[in-house]
Amino acid sequence: MSEPLAERMRPKSLDDYIGQEDVVGKDSVLRKMLAVGRMSSFILWGPPGVGKTTLAHIVATSMKVPFYTLSAVSSGVKDVRDVIMKAEHNRFFNSPSPILFIDEIHRFSKSQQDSLLGAVEKGTITLIGATTENPSFEVIRPLLSRCQLYVLKELTKENLLALLERALSQDVILSKQNIELKETDALLRYSGGDARKLLSLLELVTVDGVHAEGGKAVIKRVQSNGGIDYAEREQSRPKVKIVITDELVKNVLQSNPLAYDKGGEMHYDIISAFIKSIRGSDPDAALYWMARMIDGGEQPEFIARRMIISASEDIGLANPNALLLANAAFDAVMKIGWPEARITLAECAVYLARSKKDNSAYLGIEKALGEVKNSGNLPVPLHLRNAPTKLMADLGYSDGYKYPHDYPGHYVEQQYLPDELKNSKFIN
Repeated sequence: MSEPLAERMRPKSLDDYIGQEDVVGKDSVLRKMLAVGRMSSFILWGPPGVGKTTLAHIVATSMKVPFYTLSAVSSGVKDVRDVIMKAEHNRFFNSPSPILFIDEIHRFSKSQQDSLLGAVEKGTITLIGATTENPSFEVIRPLLSRCQLYVLKELTKENLLALLERALSQDVILSKQNIELKETDALLRYSGGDARKLLSLLELVTVDGVHAEGGKAVIKRVQSNGGIDYAEREQSRPKVKIVITDELVKNVLQSNPLAYDKGGEMHYDIISAFIKSIRGSDPDAALYWMARMIDGGEQPEFIARRMIISASEDIGLANPNALLLANAAFDAVMKIGWPEARITLAECAVYLARSKKDNSAYLGIEKALGEVKNSGNLPVPLHLRNAPTKLMADLGYSDGYKYPHDYPGHYVEQQYLPDELKNSKFIN
């Protein structure tokens, strides 16, 4: 069995790396650090399939240092400490630090991220983190402050076309086949800007020999000849021309449906489509994506938990009952499980999709958090401070505070924000 096409085509150097000119271009900071053989810890933020893992491997190879990798999904604090201990033993004098690559670092808990701080600060390891989520919200501030942040953008159409051409001309298997890339719209559309998906789809299309008969695409399955590898089989039979068209891509996808992988990227794509369907007030789409998850073996509590988040984030104050119903749905599915839980989940999903939407509370707290990060720990106004002791009272704590219930309508105008922010608005 040969490696998957995406793995065979993984770039080995920055010169082979497609896209992300701002990060890996000739005048980029990253390339300059590689040139001098000194690398700072950094975090790569971008959508799936844009080259985060590949870039980490290229850096490690170029630096010629030990390379350790952890997955935030399956690793704990003990795993982090074990790697740090190995890194300490594998570093000699002034040699560059070993590299620790953590995929999906946003899924590391606070304690797991805390366990990295000392090693990153001392230079015991060079940390490379990869995340699809905004690190400002998912990575603890002390760790983020010790790392450079590089934002990787979704690959452009030109990037993806260049990747296709390179695969067809340079891959050890595809380059030996008679392949004509006649149409590319379907390949690009179904890949969704994800290079790994694009190459997987290309491999899926070309694993069958295709030739035209009477204007119809006829797919002939290549049968295994035990003990003979793929290249030898190609030499022992006439080459079949493979003409890649949009119609062929659609036909192959229909006969080879992409499986729902609850531990992989498809998992996140489908839950994203589900939540966005609720946000867009489309109950039919919400039920469809929910059915995809149920059929794929997703846990009912995961679906229910995401609906609780949606009820708070997307529906919010427009219908506070949505949060109550989502919480009730979560409790119910935990008690009854499959298959009956599908009914409860469907009821909640339709209710959320049909509800009016208001994300003002969500936007408000995000804006307030941004202000806190920007302005730091501003002092609490004296009149709002608690004064449990005589000393505090003598210092002016609570002096001048107006108790709202002593005023008509239980309301009185007074300043509640710090002086520097007294005119700020976080919610409309």
